[in-house]
Amino acid sequence: MPRPEPEHPLHLAHEHLPDVVRRHLADGAWERVRRGAYRDAPPPGVPPVVAARTLAVDRARAVGRGLRCDPVVSHASAALLHGLPLWELPATTHVVQPYRRSGSAARDVTRHVGEVGAEDRATVLGVTTTSLVRTVADCLRTMPALDGLVVADAALARGVRRSDVTAVLDRRPGGRGSRRSRHVLALADPGAESARETWLRYVLLRTGLPRPETQVPLRTEVGPVRADLGWPRWRLLLEFDGLLKYRTGPGGVAPHEDPGRVLVREKLRQEAIERTGHRLLRVTARDRPSDVVARVLRHVPVDVVRGLRPDPRLPPV
Repeated sequence: MPRPEPEHPLHLAHEHLPDVVRRHLADGAWERVRRGAYRDAPPPGVPPVVAARTLAVDRARAVGRGLRCDPVVSHASAALLHGLPLWELPATTHVVQPYRRSGSAARDVTRHVGEVGAEDRATVLGVTTTSLVRTVADCLRTMPALDGLVVADAALARGVRRSDVTAVLDRRPGGRGSRRSRHVLALADPGAESARETWLRYVLLRTGLPRPETQVPLRTEVGPVRADLGWPRWRLLLEFDGLLKYRTGPGGVAPHEDPGRVLVREKLRQEAIERTGHRLLRVTARDRPSDVVARVLRHVPVDVVRGLRPDPRLPPV
């Protein structure tokens, strides 16, 4: 699972002469992160998704170093600094501070009024953030259900204990989003290896289907394999098929392999799985949730389908 990203140089305007800042911007050595903060220009060819995430991380670092109110970076921004995946990147940097913002406060910062005790603090990439456990609890309280599940899945995979997150949530048992956050936390699964795998499981859970197993192990003629998720009792398996699997450039799973060979290997693997008597359904980012559910329900026992009740605490995505 992702870890905190390497710390790249960050340059604050008050630490340099104005002529130095202008020169580095003019020659392309630096680029602006936010007002008064700059970073070394990234190399060409960085995938857009990676570039957007890195910029959001650097903005959070700049806010953490630049604000004078001793803020604690929190919520989605803290999740970024901790290296957790997010369903959507935050449009602003989130911080917790003990007082409300003034009218002249920076517009690229979202402030949450509150206290963060020493036990709930951490230092990541040189910035004071909420601890990993507190970050998960804050995200569950304030994010849409799918977004919170993405964070919780990844945190459990990193070793965060569900009981520790529950303990933080219990400090505000009647707060906004309390009941939903506990429900989403109960559904979290450390077996999800990407945000898209979490999305796939979420789509199935909100229909009322029984909770699928994750990283389902199988012994096949090509050796032991795992499927992303499924219901072994129905011999039904699913996998999210992302383009990263076949990408050979930066950020790909197989950067030095021929994509044709990767594709052939995946085909042989699927055939081997299906020869064990299991059905394997592949899902991509282009598939609509309703289409995914319709495909799955064709292979679910009729009595189960008749008894399905959508989960009211998991809204559509």
